[in-house]
Amino acid sequence: MYAEVGEWLIVEGIHLDDPRRKGQITEVRGPDGTPPYVVHWLEDGHVSLFFPGPDTHTEKALPHHLKLDQAVSS
Repeated sequence: MYAEVGEWLIVEGIHLDDPRRKGQITEVRGPDGTPPYVVHWLEDGHVSLFFPGPDTHTEKALPHHLKLDQAVSS
């Protein structure tokens, strides 16, 4: 995976009722955009060092349907 600061990480739940996790990359620590990434998580505001797995993808902007997920849960 390759990413840039400002991109969004979307982590799909691996079980049926697992929620999606959404976070914005604030720092790229690997060479040439590779992990690990420092991520500010949207749901609870915490910041963590993150190594993405196969259930993770990036988006340049947070997709509209994911913004709605956050608005409903607030």
